[in-house]
Amino acid sequence: MYLKKKRGIQPWMAAVAALLVVIWLFYALGNILTPFLIAAVLAYILNPLVEKLRDRGMKRTLASMLVMVFALVVLLALVLIIVPMLINQFNNLVARLPQIVGYVQNTLLPWIQGFAGDYVSLNTDSIVAWLQSHTGSLNEALQKIVPTVMKQGGNMVLGVTNLFLLPFLLYYFLLDWQRWAHGIRALVPRRYIDTYSRISSNMDQVLGEFLRGQLTVMLVMGLVYGIGLMLTGLDSGFAIGMIAGILVFVPYLGAFTGLLLATLAALLQFGSWQGLLMVWAVFAVGQFLESFFITPKIVGERIGLSPFWVIFSLMAFGQLMGFIGMLIGLPLAAVSLVLLREGADAYFKSHFYQHK
Repeated sequence: MYLKKKRGIQPWMAAVAALLVVIWLFYALGNILTPFLIAAVLAYILNPLVEKLRDRGMKRTLASMLVMVFALVVLLALVLIIVPMLINQFNNLVARLPQIVGYVQNTLLPWIQGFAGDYVSLNTDSIVAWLQSHTGSLNEALQKIVPTVMKQGGNMVLGVTNLFLLPFLLYYFLLDWQRWAHGIRALVPRRYIDTYSRISSNMDQVLGEFLRGQLTVMLVMGLVYGIGLMLTGLDSGFAIGMIAGILVFVPYLGAFTGLLLATLAALLQFGSWQGLLMVWAVFAVGQFLESFFITPKIVGERIGLSPFWVIFSLMAFGQLMGFIGMLIGLPLAAVSLVLLREGADAYFKSHFYQHK
């Protein structure tokens, strides 16, 4: 009896040990694994497109190449559009620092004083003197930020992520994805194949629907914010809108970041309440559409990844594994959700729970 129980425990001990080894490898090889994980996530998202091309009679080699080129062209186009706009907006911020001081002195502080004069007393002369005295040092600091960030960013891209490997990695992931999936399935003991099929199918449903749906939401919201800000006449409005859309995968972060950047840009460019109200209206409409129509329609509530779970998973895995944890946080959260559901279902069906 004892030996039988011991043998039953051994496979689970081996599985836990293997899981711990995998986690340790992720932690120890995080810098090397980054481009591989990026390619793996992209391949998982794009694999259905490869399968559709195969169903139409195209060889998998050619289908993988076409999908890889399409994905990289889209990413490169976004970078070439967004980055120059943001650099231009930053340069405008540096050049208009004296204008910001004048706006604060002549418009903002008098308005605050008039609105809250009965409750708050502002020493406007001291505030303006402080702003004027620190404008020069702030200007120098801002001018030094861009070269420093660009230098560090270049080192990070070249030394950490090795993004030049991404096209090759993405192509081979797409090419061999189906073969690897069948190989993993073949390794599963036959007595567990039904359980494996059910769990892997649930994971694929949650992961696939969430990742592909969230990617679509990001693109749609980027276009909504970007085109809306362009229609207001805001310079670099499309870039700011696309950034807000890209950050939509973290609940409320995209709208908040985009609103903050757009408000600052509107103050610099328009200098009036009318311009601010138009910008704020774009984000109000965008947030309404995302919350009540776009996200429920595309992603759906049935997946079960609540905003709380998304934020917690990003923070937790980011804290544990750094950038690599942020990258795989949402997929791991979806997988964990499926495993928790399976564990809860097994618990409620167990003799321990049902026995009175």
